[in-house]
Amino acid sequence: MDTTLRDGEQTSSVSFSASEKLTIAKLLLEELKVDRIEIASARVSEGELQAVKEVTSWAKDNDYLNTVEVLTFVDKGVSIQWMIEAGAKVQNLLTKGSLNHLTHQLKKTPSQHFEEISKVTSLAKEKGIETNIYLEDWSNGMRNSKDYVFEFLEFLSTQPIKRIMLPDTLGVITPKESYDFVKEIKDKYPNLHFDFHAHNDYDLGVANVMEALKAGADGLHLTINGMGERAGNAPLSSTIAVINDFMPEIEVGVNEKALYTVSKLVETFSGVMIPANKPVIGANVFTQTAGIHADGDNKKNLYFSDLLPERFGRTRKYALGKSSGKANIQKNLQELGLQLNDDDLRKVTQRIIKLGDKKQVVTKEDLPYIISDVLDYTYEEKVKINSYVLTHSKGLKPSTTVSITINNETFEENAQGDGQFDAFMNAIRNVFKKKKMVLPDLIDYAVRIPPGSHSDALCETIITWRNPEKEFKTRGLNSDQAVSAIKATEKMLNIIIN
Repeated sequence: MDTTLRDGEQTSSVSFSASEKLTIAKLLLEELKVDRIEIASARVSEGELQAVKEVTSWAKDNDYLNTVEVLTFVDKGVSIQWMIEAGAKVQNLLTKGSLNHLTHQLKKTPSQHFEEISKVTSLAKEKGIETNIYLEDWSNGMRNSKDYVFEFLEFLSTQPIKRIMLPDTLGVITPKESYDFVKEIKDKYPNLHFDFHAHNDYDLGVANVMEALKAGADGLHLTINGMGERAGNAPLSSTIAVINDFMPEIEVGVNEKALYTVSKLVETFSGVMIPANKPVIGANVFTQTAGIHADGDNKKNLYFSDLLPERFGRTRKYALGKSSGKANIQKNLQELGLQLNDDDLRKVTQRIIKLGDKKQVVTKEDLPYIISDVLDYTYEEKVKINSYVLTHSKGLKPSTTVSITINNETFEENAQGDGQFDAFMNAIRNVFKKKKMVLPDLIDYAVRIPPGSHSDALCETIITWRNPEKEFKTRGLNSDQAVSAIKATEKMLNIIIN
């Protein structure tokens, strides 16, 4: 079960709109092919109600309604009425899995709690709603009040429920405890269905999931990008990779190739950035930096593992910087269709290492320019931005006049835009329309100066472009931000022309 839309939404500052929830729900079920999704908590807000209505309406029309679940509460049926209004058919009832929570939060006895739960489950059955039960703080319950937990499970075994869900609510148990606790429960109740719900406060979420599965857990609760309260939940991407590679006896239907795409969409909707070193889905996890690694890959894929990027719709990259060796450079040159002799390759490698020592970012697209500079020959510059005027006046739209030469033909164009660079791009776009050519889409624009620098420091602009064939980056360096962006754009124009 994926709980990104419920537990994951409890990530600090995250709130999905109704349309975003519906989009993610569709992707989770239709593209990623998880078995169930938990999409909301009952009674939270009017907006949440409307979001659930949209999801359940789509799910009903597409035969997914019984896979859509909502967190509910022991509240004398108020959550049940909310469910009915929302069109949902599966409730995940939140109950107390530790005596500590029961005594100090609800201030009730076990028998009182069980009686109230029985009334809610009976009402749900009467209204045609399926019930699963969360044992909140279950892990601490097993540590500190095990007799209560087993008394509770004995009671639940008599109730009209489908699944019992065992959350490590505070993310505090160890892998050994995960195994021991789940094993003890499954040994006593082999015919009941138990889901395991791991949090990641000690970075043990995936390890705990593995041990729970070994102990016989029947289901898992995971989130996209490991989203969730505090340090988040066990991440779906890493867990699926681990199961597929190390637990072949367990079959899961999740589509690995869709993991990265869905992760990036959730990153965009949530505003929570994926760390570059996040396993499976991070930007850097399939990038080799050390030259010895690239050399080994060239010879017999010596630094490959079963965790191949192609499984997740990604590709392996070889970084360029101070740790680069000739093999890294060769890998990138191959992708550009370029070849150098050994002596020239050595010179280019030394220049890239020198740039890396200065903390300069070197990309594959920079290689032709570095080669031109180092080897003292001219890269064919088919596009030249000759001159430009950028204006920004109060009360008037920014505008640009630009002179540009393409294959020895010079054009002059003027345009307005939402900012100086936007106006510049509009002018360039007008020129390329005359040439019956289309510019790639700008999909990311990053500007930075070295930490601790002053306002007159060099400014680095890195722009990511996408055309139908590929995604690529260009970089510009100048003390003026607009000029550095124009330099990066000029590189892009030469790349697409060449």
